[in-house]
Amino acid sequence: MDMVKNDVLIRLEQLLADTDENVVRQIVEFLISQNLVGKINRSDVENLRTQFDLSTVELALACLPIAACYATVPVSHFYVGAVAIGESGNFYFGANQEFAKDAIQQSVHAEQSAISHAWLEGEKSVTDVVVNYTPCGHCRQFMNELNTSSELKIHLPHSQNNLLHSYLPDAFGPKNLDIDLLMFDAQQQDFTPQGDELVQSAINAASLSYAPYSDAFSGIALQVGDKIVTGRYIENAAFNPSFLPLQCALNYSRLQGYQNSQVTRIVLAEKDAVLSHKNITASLAQSLLGLEIEYVQLS
Repeated sequence: MDMVKNDVLIRLEQLLADTDENVVRQIVEFLISQNLVGKINRSDVENLRTQFDLSTVELALACLPIAACYATVPVSHFYVGAVAIGESGNFYFGANQEFAKDAIQQSVHAEQSAISHAWLEGEKSVTDVVVNYTPCGHCRQFMNELNTSSELKIHLPHSQNNLLHSYLPDAFGPKNLDIDLLMFDAQQQDFTPQGDELVQSAINAASLSYAPYSDAFSGIALQVGDKIVTGRYIENAAFNPSFLPLQCALNYSRLQGYQNSQVTRIVLAEKDAVLSHKNITASLAQSLLGLEIEYVQLS
């Protein structure tokens, strides 16, 4: 990976120069050593906790300015960092992502970024979300879709150990629409394999997507250099906080350290349903990457 003009690396190196906190310095150096992959495995979390005598939440709070270095903010210039703590004990970084030249609704919120990161990595649930600013209403509703929403804890620099539902009382969610299998619960659609490796990767992503309200299961596969990066649709009971598959894939690619790798192909695979993500995906693909999408309709 060419790091010479990598914006994430530039911010991390500036953070190194500005901070006098040893734990922040060590985490930044660790991320640079693993090619900017925005994840800390449980064993490394435990080692850092022991070394600096910190609780899990205190360590995650120390990670927030680091996670914010992954943000892309051409509109707001406002950097938000988040850490999702998985059931496994792994830390998954997230940050807000904004896209110039397209609708503001295409943006990715930091909490969505971190949670989708954990989901794509195969976590079974998220126990805690740590973020440097109070979650907006959009993100509170998004987190209400999780299979741990009733016990999910939100931690902020100024206030820790708050249940999600203290921010979202009397919430509308999946239970109101008789949905039993929630985001992160094991569920998979059975779509017929077809096409080359990139096409099949998009179909596999669609099969693992979460669309209990519309059945509009969809997935994206990006050819990023010599790597394939996928993203999946995440639907929400309140509809608007739903998370589109291209954003999911672009976010994951950034958190995997592929900031400087060129995307050369995009495949969208989706079930023929009452909704379609084809047009909105094509818009962002063209405005951000200058690419036409390849489209596969599933039955």
